Amino acid sequence: MAEIINMPRLSDTMEEGTVAAWLKKVGDKVEEGDILAEIETDKATMEFESFHEGTLLHIGVQEGETTKVDALLAIIGDEGEDISGLLSGSGEVASAPEASKEEQQVENTQAETADVDIPEGVVVVTMPRLSDTMEEGTVATWLKQVGDTVEEGDILAEIETDKATMEFESFQSGTLLHVGLQEGESAKVDALLAIIGPAGTDVSAVASNFKVAGASAKAEEAPKKETAPKTEAPVSKPTVTAEAPKAATPQVTASNGRVFASPLAKKIATEKGIDLNQVQGSGEHGRIVKRDIENFTPAAQSAATVGKFVPAGQEDFEDVPNSQMRKAIAKALTNSKFTAPHYYLNVEFDMENAIAFRAQFNSIPDTKISYNDMVVKACALALKQHPQVNSQWFADKMRLNNHVHIGVAVAVPDGLVVPVVRFANEQSLPQIGAAVKELAGKARNKKLTPAEMEGSTFTVSNLGMFGIDTFTSIINQPNSAILSVGNIVEKPVVKNGQIVVGHTMKLSLACDHRTIDGATGAQFLQTLKGYIENPVTMLV
Repeated sequence: MAEIINMPRLSDTMEEGTVAAWLKKVGDKVEEGDILAEIETDKATMEFESFHEGTLLHIGVQEGETTKVDALLAIIGDEGEDISGLLSGSGEVASAPEASKEEQQVENTQAETADVDIPEGVVVVTMPRLSDTMEEGTVATWLKQVGDTVEEGDILAEIETDKATMEFESFQSGTLLHVGLQEGESAKVDALLAIIGPAGTDVSAVASNFKVAGASAKAEEAPKKETAPKTEAPVSKPTVTAEAPKAATPQVTASNGRVFASPLAKKIATEKGIDLNQVQGSGEHGRIVKRDIENFTPAAQSAATVGKFVPAGQEDFEDVPNSQMRKAIAKALTNSKFTAPHYYLNVEFDMENAIAFRAQFNSIPDTKISYNDMVVKACALALKQHPQVNSQWFADKMRLNNHVHIGVAVAVPDGLVVPVVRFANEQSLPQIGAAVKELAGKARNKKLTPAEMEGSTFTVSNLGMFGIDTFTSIINQPNSAILSVGNIVEKPVVKNGQIVVGHTMKLSLACDHRTIDGATGAQFLQTLKGYIENPVTMLV
Protein backbone atom coordinates (compact mmCIF):
# COMPACT_ATOMS: atom_id res chain seq x y z
CA MET A 1 0.00 0.00 0.00
CA ALA A 2 1.29 3.44 -0.93
CA GLU A 3 2.80 5.60 1.83
CA ILE A 4 2.46 9.40 1.75
CA ILE A 5 5.69 11.22 2.71
CA ASN A 6 5.16 14.76 3.97
CA MET A 7 7.65 17.61 4.30
CA PRO A 8 9.26 16.89 7.71
CA ARG A 9 9.81 19.47 10.43
CA LEU A 10 13.59 19.19 10.87
CA SER A 11 13.84 21.94 13.47
CA ASP A 12 11.41 23.43 15.98
CA THR A 13 11.35 26.75 14.08
CA MET A 14 10.95 25.27 10.62
CA GLU A 15 7.70 26.24 8.88
CA GLU A 16 8.63 25.39 5.30
CA GLY A 17 11.37 23.56 3.48
CA THR A 18 13.05 23.68 0.08
CA VAL A 19 14.13 20.58 -1.83
CA ALA A 20 17.81 21.25 -2.54
CA ALA A 21 18.35 17.94 -4.35
CA TRP A 22 16.56 14.65 -4.94
CA LEU A 23 18.75 11.58 -4.43
CA LYS A 24 16.04 9.32 -5.87
CA LYS A 25 13.85 9.80 -8.96
CA VAL A 26 10.41 8.47 -9.85
CA GLY A 27 10.65 4.75 -10.58
CA ASP A 28 13.69 4.16 -8.35
CA LYS A 29 13.66 1.48 -5.68
CA VAL A 30 13.81 2.86 -2.14
CA GLU A 31 15.10 0.88 0.85
CA GLU A 32 14.38 1.78 4.44
CA GLY A 33 17.17 4.16 5.47
CA ASP A 34 17.98 5.41 1.95
CA ILE A 35 18.48 9.17 1.61
CA LEU A 36 15.51 10.48 -0.38
CA ALA A 37 16.45 14.14 -0.67
CA GLU A 38 18.41 17.03 0.78
CA ILE A 39 16.05 19.49 2.46
CA GLU A 40 17.01 23.11 3.02
CA THR A 41 15.48 24.49 6.24
CA ASP A 42 15.71 27.88 7.88
CA LYS A 43 18.86 26.67 9.65
CA ALA A 44 20.73 24.24 7.44
CA THR A 45 20.55 21.77 4.55
CA MET A 46 19.90 18.29 5.96
CA GLU A 47 19.64 14.79 4.53
CA PHE A 48 16.15 13.29 4.75
CA GLU A 49 15.99 9.52 4.87
CA SER A 50 13.11 7.20 4.08
CA PHE A 51 11.41 5.17 6.79
CA HIS A 52 9.57 3.14 4.16
CA GLU A 53 10.60 0.85 1.32
CA GLY A 54 9.17 0.35 -2.13
CA THR A 55 9.21 2.33 -5.38
CA LEU A 56 9.22 6.14 -5.58
CA LEU A 57 5.90 6.70 -7.38
CA HIS A 58 5.45 10.46 -7.15
CA ILE A 59 7.43 13.60 -6.32
CA GLY A 60 5.32 16.47 -5.03
CA VAL A 61 8.03 19.14 -4.78
CA GLN A 62 10.65 19.61 -7.48
CA GLU A 63 14.25 20.65 -6.82
CA GLY A 64 14.44 24.31 -5.85
CA GLU A 65 10.75 24.46 -4.92
CA THR A 66 9.53 25.33 -1.42
CA THR A 67 6.51 24.03 0.50
CA LYS A 68 5.06 24.11 4.00
CA VAL A 69 5.80 21.50 6.68
CA ASP A 70 3.43 18.50 6.37
CA ALA A 71 2.69 19.27 2.69
CA LEU A 72 2.98 16.40 0.20
CA LEU A 73 6.63 15.65 -0.54
CA ALA A 74 6.52 12.21 -2.18
CA ILE A 75 4.63 8.93 -2.41
CA ILE A 76 6.28 5.52 -2.03
CA GLY A 77 4.49 2.26 -2.82
CA ASP A 78 4.50 -0.86 -4.93
CA GLU A 79 5.75 -0.64 -8.50
CA GLY A 80 2.86 0.15 -10.87
CA GLU A 81 0.44 0.92 -8.02
CA ASP A 82 -2.39 3.33 -8.89
CA ILE A 83 -2.08 6.45 -6.71
CA SER A 84 -4.53 8.67 -8.59
CA GLY A 85 -6.93 8.38 -5.66
CA LEU A 86 -4.32 9.97 -3.37
CA LEU A 87 -3.90 13.02 -5.57
CA SER A 88 -6.22 15.87 -6.47
CA GLY A 89 -5.92 18.16 -9.47
CA SER A 90 -3.58 20.46 -7.54
CA GLY A 91 -1.20 17.66 -6.69
CA GLU A 92 -2.06 17.73 -3.00
CA VAL A 93 -3.18 14.73 -1.00
CA ALA A 94 -6.89 14.36 -1.58
CA SER A 95 -7.53 13.23 1.97
CA ALA A 96 -5.63 16.15 3.51
CA PRO A 97 -8.77 18.09 4.60
CA GLU A 98 -9.82 15.09 6.70
CA ALA A 99 -7.31 15.73 9.45
CA SER A 100 -7.31 13.42 12.42
CA LYS A 101 -8.79 14.50 15.73
CA GLU A 102 -5.33 14.74 17.25
CA GLU A 103 -4.07 16.95 14.39
CA GLN A 104 -7.10 19.20 14.77
CA GLN A 105 -6.42 19.46 18.51
CA VAL A 106 -2.84 20.57 17.83
CA GLU A 107 -4.05 23.10 15.25
CA ASN A 108 -6.65 24.44 17.70
CA THR A 109 -3.97 24.71 20.38
CA GLN A 110 -1.67 26.64 18.08
CA ALA A 111 -4.49 28.94 16.92
CA GLU A 112 -5.53 29.80 20.47
CA THR A 113 -1.93 30.31 21.56
CA ALA A 114 -1.26 32.58 18.61
CA ASP A 115 -3.65 35.16 20.16
CA VAL A 116 -1.39 35.60 23.20
CA ASP A 117 0.76 38.72 23.35
CA ILE A 118 4.22 37.12 23.42
CA PRO A 119 6.83 39.43 25.02
CA GLU A 120 9.59 40.70 22.77
CA GLY A 121 12.50 38.30 22.42
CA VAL A 122 10.52 35.33 23.81
CA VAL A 123 10.37 32.15 21.71
CA VAL A 124 8.03 29.22 22.32
CA VAL A 125 9.84 25.91 21.62
CA THR A 126 7.51 23.06 20.67
CA MET A 127 7.99 19.30 20.53
CA PRO A 128 9.84 18.74 17.21
CA ARG A 129 9.02 16.04 14.67
CA LEU A 130 12.36 14.24 14.53
CA SER A 131 11.23 11.65 11.99
CA ASP A 132 8.43 11.50 9.43
CA THR A 133 6.68 8.77 11.47
CA MET A 134 6.95 10.53 14.83
CA GLU A 135 3.61 11.49 16.39
CA GLU A 136 4.75 12.12 19.95
CA GLY A 137 7.95 12.37 21.93
CA THR A 138 9.15 11.77 25.48
CA VAL A 139 11.65 13.97 27.29
CA ALA A 140 14.33 11.48 28.34
CA THR A 141 16.67 14.05 29.93
CA TRP A 142 16.88 17.81 30.27
CA LEU A 143 20.41 19.11 29.71
CA LYS A 144 19.35 22.63 30.75
CA GLN A 145 17.37 23.76 33.79
CA VAL A 146 15.03 26.73 34.23
CA GLY A 147 17.20 29.82 34.71
CA ASP A 148 20.14 28.46 32.72
CA THR A 149 21.63 30.48 29.88
CA VAL A 150 21.10 28.84 26.49
CA GLU A 151 23.29 29.50 23.48
CA GLU A 152 22.28 28.70 19.91
CA GLY A 153 23.46 25.15 19.23
CA ASP A 154 23.35 24.04 22.89
CA ILE A 155 21.68 20.67 23.54
CA LEU A 156 18.43 21.42 25.36
CA ALA A 157 17.21 17.88 25.94
CA GLU A 158 17.31 14.27 24.81
CA ILE A 159 14.01 13.38 23.11
CA GLU A 160 12.86 9.76 22.87
CA THR A 161 10.96 9.03 19.65
CA ASP A 162 9.49 5.84 18.19
CA LYS A 163 12.87 5.23 16.51
CA ALA A 164 15.60 6.30 18.92
CA THR A 165 16.63 8.78 21.60
CA MET A 166 18.00 11.89 19.90
CA GLU A 167 19.65 15.08 21.08
CA PHE A 168 17.57 18.21 20.49
CA GLU A 169 19.52 21.42 20.14
CA SER A 170 18.34 24.98 20.61
CA PHE A 171 18.09 27.30 17.65
CA GLN A 172 17.73 30.35 19.93
CA SER A 173 19.86 32.10 22.50
CA GLY A 174 18.55 33.40 25.82
CA THR A 175 17.49 32.07 29.20
CA LEU A 176 15.40 28.93 29.71
CA LEU A 177 12.33 30.53 31.29
CA HIS A 178 9.88 27.62 31.37
CA VAL A 179 9.82 23.85 30.89
CA GLY A 180 6.56 22.41 29.59
CA LEU A 181 7.38 18.73 30.12
CA GLN A 182 9.23 17.02 32.93
CA GLU A 183 11.65 14.15 32.36
CA GLY A 184 9.74 11.00 31.46
CA GLU A 185 6.64 12.85 30.25
CA SER A 186 5.29 12.60 26.71
CA ALA A 187 3.46 14.98 24.41
CA LYS A 188 2.31 15.21 20.83
CA VAL A 189 4.42 16.88 18.16
CA ASP A 190 3.99 20.71 18.35
CA ALA A 191 2.99 20.64 22.03
CA LEU A 192 4.72 23.09 24.39
CA LEU A 193 8.25 21.92 25.21
CA ALA A 194 9.95 25.03 26.58
CA ILE A 195 10.06 28.83 26.50
CA ILE A 196 13.30 30.77 25.93
CA GLY A 197 13.78 34.52 26.22
CA PRO A 198 15.46 37.38 28.08
CA ALA A 199 16.24 36.65 31.75
CA GLY A 200 13.51 37.74 34.16
CA THR A 201 10.74 37.88 31.54
CA ASP A 202 7.31 36.84 32.85
CA VAL A 203 6.04 34.10 30.53
CA SER A 204 3.35 32.68 32.83
CA ALA A 205 0.58 33.98 30.54
CA VAL A 206 2.12 32.32 27.49
CA ALA A 207 2.59 29.01 29.31
CA SER A 208 -0.89 29.13 30.88
CA ASN A 209 -2.58 29.91 27.58
CA PHE A 210 -0.79 27.02 25.93
CA LYS A 211 -2.02 24.72 28.73
CA VAL A 212 -5.56 26.07 28.56
CA ALA A 213 -5.65 25.62 24.79
CA GLY A 214 -4.51 22.04 25.12
CA ALA A 215 -6.97 21.38 27.97
CA SER A 216 -9.90 22.75 25.97
CA ALA A 217 -9.04 20.44 23.10
CA LYS A 218 -9.12 17.47 25.48
CA ALA A 219 -12.38 18.59 27.08
CA GLU A 220 -14.26 18.14 23.81
CA GLU A 221 -13.41 14.47 23.83
CA ALA A 222 -13.83 13.80 27.57
CA PRO A 223 -17.62 13.13 27.67
CA LYS A 224 -17.24 10.28 25.20
CA LYS A 225 -14.82 8.33 27.40
CA GLU A 226 -15.97 5.95 30.08
CA THR A 227 -12.55 4.74 31.16
CA ALA A 228 -9.89 6.55 33.14
CA PRO A 229 -8.19 9.35 31.21
CA LYS A 230 -5.02 8.44 29.34
CA THR A 231 -1.70 9.50 30.76
CA GLU A 232 -0.73 10.84 27.33
CA ALA A 233 -2.63 13.61 25.60
CA PRO A 234 -1.90 16.27 22.98
CA VAL A 235 -0.13 18.23 25.71
CA SER A 236 1.06 15.95 28.48
CA LYS A 237 1.60 18.12 31.56
CA PRO A 238 1.05 17.60 35.27
CA THR A 239 -2.19 19.17 36.47
CA VAL A 240 -0.38 21.38 38.97
CA THR A 241 -0.77 25.11 39.58
CA ALA A 242 1.00 27.48 41.93
CA GLU A 243 -1.71 26.85 44.57
CA ALA A 244 -1.62 23.05 44.24
CA PRO A 245 0.80 22.04 47.06
CA LYS A 246 -1.00 21.87 50.40
CA ALA A 247 0.05 20.85 53.88
CA ALA A 248 -2.09 17.72 53.79
CA THR A 249 -0.46 16.52 50.54
CA PRO A 250 3.23 17.38 50.58
CA GLN A 251 4.06 15.70 47.28
CA VAL A 252 2.90 16.90 43.86
CA THR A 253 0.89 14.36 41.91
CA ALA A 254 -0.64 14.25 38.46
CA SER A 255 -4.28 13.42 37.89
CA ASN A 256 -3.33 9.76 37.56
CA GLY A 257 -1.74 9.68 41.02
CA ARG A 258 1.86 9.72 39.84
CA VAL A 259 4.36 11.49 42.12
CA PHE A 260 6.62 13.92 40.25
CA ALA A 261 10.25 13.38 41.14
CA SER A 262 13.56 13.47 39.29
CA PRO A 263 15.04 10.12 38.22
CA LEU A 264 17.96 10.61 40.65
CA ALA A 265 15.57 11.37 43.52
CA LYS A 266 13.59 8.20 42.76
CA LYS A 267 16.80 6.14 42.65
CA ILE A 268 18.05 7.45 46.01
CA ALA A 269 14.58 7.06 47.57
CA THR A 270 14.43 3.43 46.44
CA GLU A 271 17.89 2.74 47.87
CA LYS A 272 16.97 4.32 51.21
CA GLY A 273 13.47 2.82 51.33
CA ILE A 274 11.81 6.25 51.45
CA ASP A 275 8.15 6.62 50.45
CA LEU A 276 7.98 9.53 48.00
CA ASN A 277 4.42 10.25 49.15
CA GLN A 278 5.87 11.47 52.46
CA VAL A 279 8.40 13.84 50.89
CA GLN A 280 7.84 17.58 50.38
CA GLY A 281 9.17 18.63 46.96
CA SER A 282 11.16 21.86 46.62
CA GLY A 283 11.75 21.77 42.86
CA GLU A 284 9.79 23.46 40.13
CA HIS A 285 6.03 23.03 40.68
CA GLY A 286 6.83 21.09 43.86
CA ARG A 287 8.83 18.39 42.05
CA ILE A 288 10.88 16.18 44.37
CA VAL A 289 14.62 16.52 43.74
CA LYS A 290 17.79 15.03 45.20
CA ARG A 291 18.11 17.47 48.11
CA ASP A 292 14.56 16.68 49.28
CA ILE A 293 15.44 12.99 49.66
CA GLU A 294 18.75 13.74 51.37
CA ASN A 295 17.07 16.09 53.88
CA PHE A 296 14.08 13.84 54.54
CA THR A 297 13.79 12.26 58.01
CA PRO A 298 11.23 9.68 59.19
CA ALA A 299 10.37 12.08 62.04
CA ALA A 300 8.13 13.89 59.57
CA GLN A 301 5.49 11.18 60.10
CA SER A 302 2.24 12.18 61.74
CA ALA A 303 2.35 12.02 65.55
CA ALA A 304 -0.99 10.24 65.41
CA THR A 305 0.71 7.11 64.10
CA VAL A 306 3.40 6.95 66.80
CA GLY A 307 2.91 4.04 69.19
CA LYS A 308 0.19 2.45 67.12
CA PHE A 309 0.45 -0.99 65.60
CA VAL A 310 1.59 -0.81 62.00
CA PRO A 311 1.10 -3.94 59.85
CA ALA A 312 4.34 -5.51 58.65
CA GLY A 313 3.08 -5.91 55.10
CA GLN A 314 2.00 -3.13 52.79
CA GLU A 315 0.58 -3.26 49.30
CA ASP A 316 2.65 -1.10 47.02
CA PHE A 317 3.10 -0.60 43.30
CA GLU A 318 4.34 1.93 40.81
CA ASP A 319 2.76 2.72 37.44
CA VAL A 320 5.52 3.19 34.90
CA PRO A 321 4.39 4.91 31.68
CA ASN A 322 5.27 2.94 28.56
CA SER A 323 8.29 4.43 26.82
CA GLN A 324 8.25 5.14 23.09
CA MET A 325 10.68 2.23 22.63
CA ARG A 326 8.44 -0.16 24.60
CA LYS A 327 5.40 0.91 22.54
CA ALA A 328 7.30 0.36 19.28
CA ILE A 329 8.53 -3.08 20.43
CA ALA A 330 5.02 -4.12 21.47
CA LYS A 331 3.53 -3.04 18.18
CA ALA A 332 6.20 -4.71 16.03
CA LEU A 333 6.26 -8.03 17.92
CA THR A 334 2.47 -8.27 18.16
CA ASN A 335 2.22 -7.68 14.43
CA SER A 336 4.89 -10.32 13.74
CA LYS A 337 3.46 -12.97 16.06
CA PHE A 338 -0.09 -12.67 14.72
CA THR A 339 0.66 -12.24 11.02
CA ALA A 340 3.67 -14.51 10.37
CA PRO A 341 2.98 -18.25 10.78
CA HIS A 342 5.90 -19.18 13.05
CA TYR A 343 7.33 -22.65 13.40
CA TYR A 344 10.48 -23.72 15.28
CA LEU A 345 13.38 -26.05 14.52
CA ASN A 346 15.51 -27.08 17.52
CA VAL A 347 19.05 -28.47 17.30
CA GLU A 348 21.98 -29.23 19.61
CA PHE A 349 25.57 -28.74 18.43
CA ASP A 350 28.81 -30.26 19.72
CA MET A 351 30.96 -27.33 20.90
CA GLU A 352 34.26 -29.08 21.68
CA ASN A 353 36.02 -27.87 18.52
CA ALA A 354 34.50 -24.39 18.86
CA ILE A 355 35.87 -24.07 22.42
CA ALA A 356 39.34 -25.12 21.32
CA PHE A 357 39.21 -22.88 18.24
CA ARG A 358 38.22 -19.80 20.27
CA ALA A 359 40.94 -20.41 22.85
CA GLN A 360 43.58 -20.71 20.13
CA PHE A 361 42.25 -17.68 18.21
CA ASN A 362 42.25 -15.51 21.35
CA SER A 363 45.85 -16.45 22.07
CA ILE A 364 46.84 -14.08 19.27
CA PRO A 365 47.91 -10.74 20.83
CA ASP A 366 45.25 -7.99 20.83
CA THR A 367 42.63 -10.41 19.54
CA LYS A 368 39.45 -11.44 21.31
CA ILE A 369 36.34 -13.02 19.81
CA SER A 370 33.23 -14.36 21.53
CA TYR A 371 31.10 -17.40 20.80
CA ASN A 372 28.41 -14.99 19.63
CA ASP A 373 30.82 -13.54 17.05
CA MET A 374 31.41 -17.06 15.78
CA VAL A 375 27.66 -17.72 15.52
CA VAL A 376 27.11 -14.46 13.60
CA LYS A 377 29.91 -15.32 11.15
CA ALA A 378 28.67 -18.89 10.71
CA CYS A 379 25.11 -17.68 10.08
CA ALA A 380 26.34 -15.15 7.50
CA LEU A 381 28.21 -17.83 5.55
CA ALA A 382 25.30 -20.30 5.76
CA LEU A 383 22.80 -17.66 4.60
CA LYS A 384 24.78 -17.14 1.39
CA GLN A 385 24.16 -20.83 0.62
CA HIS A 386 20.47 -20.67 1.60
CA PRO A 387 19.02 -17.40 0.25
CA GLN A 388 15.48 -18.56 1.09
CA VAL A 389 16.32 -18.17 4.79
CA ASN A 390 17.81 -14.75 4.02
CA SER A 391 14.53 -13.62 2.48
CA GLN A 392 11.82 -11.10 3.39
CA TRP A 393 8.05 -11.32 2.97
CA PHE A 394 5.96 -8.51 1.48
CA ALA A 395 2.28 -8.45 0.56
CA ASP A 396 2.91 -8.89 -3.17
CA LYS A 397 6.34 -10.48 -3.35
CA MET A 398 9.12 -12.37 -1.61
CA ARG A 399 12.57 -10.75 -1.69
CA LEU A 400 15.64 -13.01 -1.81
CA ASN A 401 18.52 -10.89 -0.51
CA ASN A 402 21.96 -11.41 -2.03
CA HIS A 403 23.58 -9.35 0.73
CA VAL A 404 23.72 -10.47 4.36
CA HIS A 405 22.96 -7.89 7.07
CA ILE A 406 22.63 -9.61 10.46
CA GLY A 407 20.70 -7.97 13.28
CA VAL A 408 22.09 -8.70 16.76
CA ALA A 409 19.52 -8.37 19.55
CA VAL A 410 20.80 -6.23 22.46
CA ALA A 411 18.99 -5.87 25.79
CA VAL A 412 18.70 -2.29 27.07
CA PRO A 413 16.92 -0.94 30.19
CA ASP A 414 13.84 0.09 28.19
CA GLY A 415 13.53 -3.12 26.19
CA LEU A 416 15.33 -4.53 23.17
CA VAL A 417 17.05 -3.04 20.14
CA VAL A 418 18.53 -4.77 17.10
CA PRO A 419 21.57 -3.01 15.66
CA VAL A 420 22.75 -4.39 12.32
CA VAL A 421 26.14 -5.80 11.29
CA ARG A 422 26.23 -5.08 7.57
CA PHE A 423 27.78 -7.49 5.01
CA ALA A 424 28.63 -9.86 7.84
CA ASN A 425 29.71 -12.61 5.45
CA GLU A 426 32.49 -10.38 4.11
CA GLN A 427 33.87 -9.45 7.55
CA SER A 428 36.48 -11.35 9.57
CA LEU A 429 35.75 -12.64 13.05
CA PRO A 430 37.66 -9.77 14.74
CA GLN A 431 35.82 -7.25 12.57
CA ILE A 432 32.47 -8.73 13.54
CA GLY A 433 33.52 -8.71 17.20
CA ALA A 434 34.51 -5.04 17.04
CA ALA A 435 31.29 -4.08 15.22
CA VAL A 436 29.05 -5.90 17.69
CA LYS A 437 30.89 -4.41 20.67
CA GLU A 438 30.60 -0.87 19.28
CA LEU A 439 26.90 -1.22 18.38
CA ALA A 440 26.04 -2.80 21.74
CA GLY A 441 27.78 0.05 23.55
CA LYS A 442 25.83 2.62 21.55
CA ALA A 443 22.60 0.74 22.23
CA ARG A 444 23.10 0.75 26.01
CA ASN A 445 23.97 4.48 25.93
CA LYS A 446 20.97 5.24 23.68
CA LYS A 447 23.24 6.58 20.97
CA LEU A 448 22.19 4.28 18.12
CA THR A 449 20.99 6.09 15.01
CA PRO A 450 17.93 4.84 13.10
CA ALA A 451 20.23 3.86 10.20
CA GLU A 452 22.19 1.52 12.48
CA MET A 453 19.00 -0.39 13.37
CA GLU A 454 17.57 -0.80 9.87
CA GLY A 455 18.05 -3.14 6.95
CA SER A 456 18.65 -6.50 8.65
CA THR A 457 17.98 -9.65 6.61
CA PHE A 458 18.36 -12.15 9.51
CA THR A 459 18.53 -11.84 13.30
CA VAL A 460 20.55 -13.56 16.05
CA SER A 461 19.30 -13.44 19.67
CA ASN A 462 21.69 -14.84 22.28
CA LEU A 463 20.66 -15.41 25.91
CA GLY A 464 23.40 -17.95 26.58
CA MET A 465 25.42 -15.43 28.59
CA PHE A 466 22.46 -15.24 31.01
CA GLY A 467 22.53 -19.00 31.61
CA ILE A 468 19.52 -19.80 29.40
CA ASP A 469 19.82 -23.23 27.81
CA THR A 470 17.04 -22.97 25.23
CA PHE A 471 14.34 -20.50 24.16
CA THR A 472 12.41 -19.30 21.12
CA SER A 473 12.17 -15.80 19.66
CA ILE A 474 9.64 -13.80 17.65
CA ILE A 475 10.71 -13.04 14.08
CA ASN A 476 11.97 -9.50 13.47
CA GLN A 477 9.86 -8.63 10.42
CA PRO A 478 10.15 -8.30 7.50
CA ASN A 479 12.87 -10.93 8.01
CA SER A 480 11.89 -14.56 7.53
CA ALA A 481 13.86 -16.09 10.41
CA ILE A 482 15.57 -15.50 13.75
CA LEU A 483 18.07 -17.75 15.53
CA SER A 484 17.87 -18.18 19.32
CA VAL A 485 21.22 -19.16 20.87
CA GLY A 486 21.48 -20.83 24.27
CA ASN A 487 24.23 -21.49 26.80
CA ILE A 488 27.14 -23.90 26.32
CA VAL A 489 26.46 -26.75 28.76
CA GLU A 490 28.86 -29.38 30.12
CA LYS A 491 27.04 -32.73 30.12
CA PRO A 492 27.48 -36.46 29.48
CA VAL A 493 27.45 -37.28 25.75
CA VAL A 494 27.88 -40.47 23.77
CA LYS A 495 30.92 -40.61 21.45
CA ASN A 496 32.03 -43.77 19.68
CA GLY A 497 29.70 -45.81 21.87
CA GLN A 498 31.19 -44.40 25.09
CA ILE A 499 29.70 -41.94 27.59
CA VAL A 500 32.11 -39.03 28.01
CA VAL A 501 32.02 -35.46 29.27
CA GLY A 502 31.15 -33.07 26.46
CA HIS A 503 30.00 -29.52 25.78
CA THR A 504 26.89 -28.79 23.73
CA MET A 505 24.83 -25.75 22.76
CA LYS A 506 21.12 -25.69 21.87
CA LEU A 507 19.78 -23.42 19.14
CA SER A 508 16.25 -22.75 17.93
CA LEU A 509 15.43 -21.37 14.48
CA ALA A 510 12.07 -19.57 14.20
CA CYS A 511 10.88 -19.54 10.59
CA ASP A 512 8.11 -17.79 8.69
CA HIS A 513 6.29 -20.60 6.90
CA ARG A 514 5.26 -18.23 4.11
CA THR A 515 8.86 -18.06 2.89
CA ILE A 516 10.73 -20.99 4.50
CA ASP A 517 9.56 -24.59 4.28
CA GLY A 518 10.60 -27.04 6.97
CA ALA A 519 13.13 -28.83 4.77
CA THR A 520 14.73 -25.53 3.79
CA GLY A 521 15.14 -24.49 7.42
CA ALA A 522 16.59 -27.92 8.28
CA GLN A 523 19.13 -27.69 5.45
CA PHE A 524 20.23 -24.26 6.65
CA LEU A 525 20.81 -25.67 10.16
CA GLN A 526 22.84 -28.54 8.73
CA THR A 527 25.12 -26.04 6.95
CA LEU A 528 25.32 -23.96 10.14
CA LYS A 529 26.25 -27.10 12.09
CA GLY A 530 29.21 -27.69 9.76
CA TYR A 531 30.60 -24.21 10.47
CA ILE A 532 29.98 -24.25 14.25
CA GLU A 533 31.31 -27.76 14.87
CA ASN A 534 34.29 -27.23 12.52
CA PRO A 535 34.96 -23.48 12.89
CA VAL A 536 38.25 -23.61 10.97
CA THR A 537 36.10 -23.91 7.81
CA MET A 538 34.96 -20.32 8.39
CA LEU A 539 38.52 -19.19 7.64
CA VAL A 540 38.80 -21.04 4.33
